[in-house]
Amino acid sequence: MPETFVLTSLLAMFLAVALLSVLARRLHASTPVVMLVAGVGLALLPGVPSITLDPDLTLLALLPPLLYFSGVGMSWRGFRSNLRPILSLAVGCVLFTASAVAAVAHYALGLSWATGFVLGAIVSPPDSVAPASLRRRFKLPRRLLTILEGESLANDATALVAFSLAVRAVETNQFSALDALVRFVVILAGEIAFGAALGWFVLRLRNAVNDARAEILIALATPYLAFWPPHELGGSGVIACLAVGLYVSWHGRNYIRPATRLQGFFIWDLVSWCVEALTFLICGLQTREIVAHLTSEGWPALIAAGGVVSATVIVVRFLWVFPVTYLPRWLWPPLRKREPFPSWRPPFLIGFAGLRGAVSLAAALSIPLVAQGAPFPHRDLILFSTICVIVATLVGQGAALAPLTKWLDLGRVAARETAANARAETVARANAMEAVLARLDALERAPGSRPSAVAALKKLHGERQAKFLSDLAPEPAAEGADLAAIGLDLIGVERAAIDRSYAQNLITDESRRRLEREFDLEEASVRNAADKAGGD
Repeated sequence: MPETFVLTSLLAMFLAVALLSVLARRLHASTPVVMLVAGVGLALLPGVPSITLDPDLTLLALLPPLLYFSGVGMSWRGFRSNLRPILSLAVGCVLFTASAVAAVAHYALGLSWATGFVLGAIVSPPDSVAPASLRRRFKLPRRLLTILEGESLANDATALVAFSLAVRAVETNQFSALDALVRFVVILAGEIAFGAALGWFVLRLRNAVNDARAEILIALATPYLAFWPPHELGGSGVIACLAVGLYVSWHGRNYIRPATRLQGFFIWDLVSWCVEALTFLICGLQTREIVAHLTSEGWPALIAAGGVVSATVIVVRFLWVFPVTYLPRWLWPPLRKREPFPSWRPPFLIGFAGLRGAVSLAAALSIPLVAQGAPFPHRDLILFSTICVIVATLVGQGAALAPLTKWLDLGRVAARETAANARAETVARANAMEAVLARLDALERAPGSRPSAVAALKKLHGERQAKFLSDLAPEPAAEGADLAAIGLDLIGVERAAIDRSYAQNLITDESRRRLEREFDLEEASVRNAADKAGGD
């Protein structure tokens, strides 16, 4: 039965995601790269059934939670303070890349300008999950990651609007730059307003619900509520998803309760990990279906086109990043005074990190089969070139990111930045403890106070403040890691003792689960402290 095949395929993909993720960790490789390569390999194996998916699946089902989670995880303050470089990449670099690819496709490959812009719009946006992979795997300066994350969240809207306008130009043989600009501005303003309004409503709804499980279900539905309506109305949905994520990131602390945040963190981590991996696995599994339809162009022409377009995409990004980084500072002294000329290393990494992925493939698969009563011009060439760009950037450049970041030595800057942030955090917590102790002094003098309770709390918070103040004193760099390692070992000893008590029937199942939860929280706290000390 078809239903059985679909369910079996889904189960197989989930199991593949779990096993391939373990393999990626063992190989110290990027999970998206491993998923894509494995998907391509499985798709081309003899006997493996062909899996044909609706092109909208990636856009409508998999992309929204990734965009929303990235938006929630992004610093609104960092996004706002880096708006100029983010927009220069998300709008300027995307349009520059699309135009360059269109010119190369027109003059070198013989495509019409409209068809060339279809190809350019498809391959112009870097993938939205590449910066997340960089953040997890490498120690990089916060500003650099913020710029990459901001670009990846906003560039899809620019590319998808440009793509829809280019496809319309092919289908109608008409194009108006003014109409395109008006449409883009309307979509941008409308989706920002819609996303902010939805974020305002969702946060108040979640606060009124006052149930952690119900709140998390509403949170899981939020990216789809943001993405689907604008997409159905002819927009992209990407900007709305970004807007609602940033709104929740900025205002959520006033409406989301601690218990919900604690549960939601683990759930969203699982969802984003699974969806990200599925996205690239599904992209790879489409290879057989795509290759099977590549019949209208000769293979030498397809391979040449793929190589030319891939080289153009990689080179053009560098041609944009370096002038946009240095030229404004050279022309505008106030900017140069506020932001001095940076080292060449961060711009080089930004130029190198333009990895293409799921959005480009989904856009390519959604190209109409027919335009003006005839087959869509050069559709096979566009599909094959898109695959080549994804493989060249995601697999080729993605595999080179680890040695590149080590060679650029940006980890040293990130380590100093992390140490400064950790010290500022400790100062803030020590000041908070001072406010707590002042409040306890006031309660102690208040009529009807309970001296024993106040005294116990003063002792506890006084010890916490002393701990924070001692952390500010100079200490050997390895001490934090040593304390964490010993702390984790002691938690393991305590767990083992509780397990023995449970095995001897000295405590109930309820007690075991409650203690286990306490140990889990304590272990998470120790690991978080270890990560902070290590600069992760």
